[in-house]
Amino acid sequence: MPHRQDTLPGLGPKSRAMLAAAGLHHRTDLERAGAVKAFLLVQATGQRPSLNLLWALEGALTGLDWRTVAREHGTSLLLALETASKP
Repeated sequence: MPHRQDTLPGLGPKSRAMLAAAGLHHRTDLERAGAVKAFLLVQATGQRPSLNLLWALEGALTGLDWRTVAREHGTSLLLALETASKP
């Protein structure tokens, strides 16, 4: 099995630990959840991730640098996060 860093590119040890605490251990877990749901799952564990985690999660899925994600896709991700957060 590949090392987690290989399966979740661009995510450091702290981000991977946050994901693991939310039950997301592999790239396929992240792919199934998507960046927004994964971010919400991390929050649901009581952790307080910054939006940089959201950008990094999307970057891990798309191959884009998190800064590019924040600049080019940040608004759409924030809207998706707001929509997904509503009861």
